[in-house]
Amino acid sequence: MKLAIDLGNTFAKTGLFDEDTLLEIHWKLSLDDLAAYVQRVNPEYMIISSVSYSFVELLQLFNGVKAEIVFLNSTTPLPIVKNYDTPDTLGADRLAAAIGAMALYPAQNNVVIDMGTCITYDLIDAQHIFQGGIISPGMQMRFKAMNTFTKRLPLLEAPSETPALIGKSTTTAMQSGVMNALVAEINGLIEQYRSDLTKINVIFCGGDATFFANRIKYPNFVVPELVLIGLNRILDYNVRRNK
Repeated sequence: MKLAIDLGNTFAKTGLFDEDTLLEIHWKLSLDDLAAYVQRVNPEYMIISSVSYSFVELLQLFNGVKAEIVFLNSTTPLPIVKNYDTPDTLGADRLAAAIGAMALYPAQNNVVIDMGTCITYDLIDAQHIFQGGIISPGMQMRFKAMNTFTKRLPLLEAPSETPALIGKSTTTAMQSGVMNALVAEINGLIEQYRSDLTKINVIFCGGDATFFANRIKYPNFVVPELVLIGLNRILDYNVRRNK
């Protein structure tokens, strides 16, 4: 049994795997809940991706765990080539999502659109080379920026439906500016990827993935567990290397 852990600033997301089969997912686990869960499932192998906790802190958290643990960082061996000028600054979540796309659609061109706090667009090509991508402000960040950097614009939440293109109030104009502009951005960037590559898969993940994937004009896949799938593939690669 293998366990992939994506540990954020506050909560953890976990995926329990038997080979390549994802058995169960848990979202928003606290550190205490995470430690208890690891003790309960008792995996043979674990991989941990963390944006907030040091190697020493993680060792303390999982003290006594018998699993062989891989801590994902910039020096961890990967089943892809990184064609990136600053590989030490490349986020683990971006890499894991790209490798997840490769695992699902091998030997194909894949662009991964992660709709989180920031929106990332990352290309992994048919030769399994991570070519880099784009980092853009996310939906909530755009709403917050208009409120923060102006005196009169309110702080808004996203509407449940895509607003009309032409807003008839300050609120609907702001909502249109964020939501419709994001749809246009995504469509425009996919169009540019498609003009450079004869065939490409578009894979969405992240918290806002479903909302936007349903509103773009190109075929796409929504894979909420993409990062966990990628972490599992990285874990497999390192386990095989160490045997």
